[in-house]
Amino acid sequence: MSLIINKSSNYYELTGVLNSTNAQSLEKALTKGLEKFNKVILSIEDVESIDRYGVDVITKIHESAVNTNKNLSIVGYGCKDLYNHFKSSSAA
Repeated sequence: MSLIINKSSNYYELTGVLNSTNAQSLEKALTKGLEKFNKVILSIEDVESIDRYGVDVITKIHESAVNTNKNLSIVGYGCKDLYNHFKSSSAA
């Protein structure tokens, strides 16, 4: 299954599989969103799986948001690996 990115203003909802073939599309969409809005909400509730490339892209966008004083909120129970990545990063 591919990745579907539904966008409504500053709210991005992902459906499907986030992997190396579509991670750059998500990066471009979120980068544009953070250029336009001070706060972007990313819902991963309907994501079936995220590979390491997807986790890397979300991490990169999150770091970029922090560095530019923007807010990226990630909501949903879409991926345990992503949750664990941010949990271990905040503990370090």
